[in-house]
Amino acid sequence: MKNNFYLDLAKKYGTPLYVYDGDVIARKFNQFKAAFKVKSLKIHFAAKALTNLAILRLFKELGAGLDCVSIEEIKLGLQAGFDPSDIIYTPNGVAFSEYEEAIKLGTKVTIDNLPTLEKIGIHYPNLPIFIRLNPHLMAGGNSKISVGHIGSKFGISIHQLPNILRLVKKYSIQVEGIHVHTGSDIIQVDIFKRVAELLFSIADQFENIKSIDFGSGFKIKYRDSDIYTDIQLIGSQFATYFNAYCEKRKRDLTLRFEPGKYLVSDAGVFLTQVNVVKLTTACTFIGVNSGFNHFIRPMFYDAYHEIENISNPEGEKKMYSVVGYICESDTFAEDRLINEARENDILLFRNSGAYCYSMSSNYNSRLRPAEVLVLKGKDYLIRERESFDDLIRHQNIPVVKNWI
Repeated sequence: MKNNFYLDLAKKYGTPLYVYDGDVIARKFNQFKAAFKVKSLKIHFAAKALTNLAILRLFKELGAGLDCVSIEEIKLGLQAGFDPSDIIYTPNGVAFSEYEEAIKLGTKVTIDNLPTLEKIGIHYPNLPIFIRLNPHLMAGGNSKISVGHIGSKFGISIHQLPNILRLVKKYSIQVEGIHVHTGSDIIQVDIFKRVAELLFSIADQFENIKSIDFGSGFKIKYRDSDIYTDIQLIGSQFATYFNAYCEKRKRDLTLRFEPGKYLVSDAGVFLTQVNVVKLTTACTFIGVNSGFNHFIRPMFYDAYHEIENISNPEGEKKMYSVVGYICESDTFAEDRLINEARENDILLFRNSGAYCYSMSSNYNSRLRPAEVLVLKGKDYLIRERESFDDLIRHQNIPVVKNWI
């Protein structure tokens, strides 16, 4: 979409504002699907990346399943129209009662610890389940998004496979599939190959297995010079490994993935307004009408996002640090060349579709922004901007006779 279109949306809906291009999401989904030429493929969108009901409905219409990590995400998926059988629940560290609620709702469940696996065997011996394994492989863009290493809380250690097999045999647990997710922002083809070889060797231990879930972790571009996952290359090589394994097992297994960021990140932008341009002895700050309460990735992950002044595209490039209005050090970018900024200019943050709104908060009692979906050139308001009434809706001042 052209910048003038974003300026019109900022004027129409106000700022801060998230805008998602549904046509980009559909294109990324179809490219991903086409890359893996196997007999049975299921792509489950990782709901945690972007939980808006309209986005979830779009994925449902595209034929995706859903990967959920909480009961609330499951309920959002059902509200968006997903069949429970197309939802996989893969939580971490939750109470067994939450598993039971997911089971009652009819979703598939993934077990990632031995105590829960035994409870499943005792209480639900005939329930087909997935088991999440920790492959003990360090992979991902940084330590905060590497989830398959030996010190990770996710999954059952591969060294505990004998314990898994003992419980499966003791309770006649039906293992429908095995699951692994090593991390995010992975670019090395050999990591996926090593994980595949490992999982295939483990899958050999389960006679009636129907599917293997490789999670996700595909890297996208945040700037032109970035290295990124070549999904066509990965898909071609991965399909070769998978098809060979299916031939060896003499059965057509389902290959599953759970991409989130790969499908929605570059479909989203975040629009903010310049509040002040502040010159100090150290640098020049652009202060915008947002902060890490709306957009925490640069502060939490040290993530890079391109920032453009779409109100002054021909302005002279100057060096700025872009900061927010939160009473913390909420710096979006340091020493960044941006077209000259003036009060009320609109700044556009790229790659804002994943883990941005879904990680927002009301810190400093600030209100969360609106969200807009664009489909075939038409814009739809898919989340209203919060109001002060929303902020205090569930708060109460008790009736107390003597406060002090």
